[in-house]
Amino acid sequence: MSTDSHTPVLVWFRDDHRLADNPALAAAAATGSQVLCFVVLDDSGDVRPLGGAARWWLHGSLKALGESLERVGSRLALFRGPALSVVERIAKESGASAIFWNRRYGAAEIALDTAIKKRLTDGGLKAHSFNGRLLHEPWDIVNQAGRPFQVFTPYLRAVTARRQTAPLPAPKRILGGAWPTSLSASMVPLEELDLEPSSPDWAGGLREAWTPGEQAARAGFRDFLSTGLEGYAENRDRPSISGTSRLSPHLRFGEISPRQVWHAVTTRVAEHPGLARDTEKYLSEIVWRDFSHQLLHFHPHLPVRPHSSRFDAFPWIEAPRTLKAWQRGRTGYPIVDAGMRQLWRTGWMHNRVRMITASFLVKHLLTDWREGEAWFWDTLVDADPANNAFSWQWVAGSGPDSAPFHRIFNPVTQGEKFDPAGDYIRAFVPELASLPSAFIHRPWDAPPAVLRAAGIRLGETYPDPVVPHGPARERALQAFRSLRGLETEEHS
Repeated sequence: MSTDSHTPVLVWFRDDHRLADNPALAAAAATGSQVLCFVVLDDSGDVRPLGGAARWWLHGSLKALGESLERVGSRLALFRGPALSVVERIAKESGASAIFWNRRYGAAEIALDTAIKKRLTDGGLKAHSFNGRLLHEPWDIVNQAGRPFQVFTPYLRAVTARRQTAPLPAPKRILGGAWPTSLSASMVPLEELDLEPSSPDWAGGLREAWTPGEQAARAGFRDFLSTGLEGYAENRDRPSISGTSRLSPHLRFGEISPRQVWHAVTTRVAEHPGLARDTEKYLSEIVWRDFSHQLLHFHPHLPVRPHSSRFDAFPWIEAPRTLKAWQRGRTGYPIVDAGMRQLWRTGWMHNRVRMITASFLVKHLLTDWREGEAWFWDTLVDADPANNAFSWQWVAGSGPDSAPFHRIFNPVTQGEKFDPAGDYIRAFVPELASLPSAFIHRPWDAPPAVLRAAGIRLGETYPDPVVPHGPARERALQAFRSLRGLETEEHS
């Protein structure tokens, strides 16, 4: 694509905080023009604001991106304000001939980008957009009728049958440019974006658990390829061990691309065919992420209302006391409490435990899934508008290709199956640490002498269950049966 090499071009970063396999950055650098790189923090409300944990991550991610750009001869400019007016001003006052960005897929983001693109092109600026977020565009993977898939398995088959595009290398040098004085005066230092918490500073556990940025993403992924991919198919369900890649926040902020992941994993399995089963399972999780974005793109209501209108009349219960107990990890069910405390401490929760905790909120407590979606949005460093909304509707049974509502996880048997020795419980619920494994998932069954020896007083040092499993399960099924036109099938 041709541009005037005597005028600068712009690269607008939006959750694609990397140099490697960044189509917008690569295309801008290939013009031979000066490249001005920028980010706009838009708190105007057009796009859903980030939650607290994701804002913390964004601070570190932008810091790392700025350092990476400086190493190749550029810099990252930070602006704050409504994106429509800020980007228009940047385009006019920089004298740029073109702007490059990677696409977004939520309805509000698409509407905003469309408005910006029209305004800029009407003013004579060339605007170029790319797919830098997904393996495939949401509209590229369709069924035989030419329509988007609603079920994951055929979508997975369609994706795996396609050849995946190889990732782009990072530019070795970028011709940086000088910002005009008028725009330099409007730039905001990273610290003044107020992305990190201060009073109180609750992010200590996040800092211990994570290092945002492209280099950290690639280093962590290399470690997973060498030591974690083997056995992934089984280990991914064990929360007490490091059995997953923990790439989700890095993917969320675009510090590594799904194409990079796909290429590296398929190269690894070609060299080690014994990893085929683990690789197949791992890559299906990458495709699940694409599937979530396709669903959000074509069903933008997913975060705010049930996909299945039959659930509009579901008899949810408003119970602030039990909702708070769930949020704080004080439900009296150890596996649920461990997951919620891991989330609060580290900004992340093991995927198996996410399903258990979500099922507990929706089905044991009959709390509207949107309460859980909002809590995860605020507390997860990897809170993603597509994955978060679709996953909550999947658990609630109201979304496309969802688990049926009557599939109600028993938190005790789930804990005993996936954390048999109780190591995960001991890590995040220390008041139960001295309880023998036989009782750690059901402390209420422990004899009084065992509880005394472990220093536990139920109802005091550790809460009694907020609801009994059996009656709570039956209450959920009765609520489900109340919906006209829905049939149930009994499952434990």
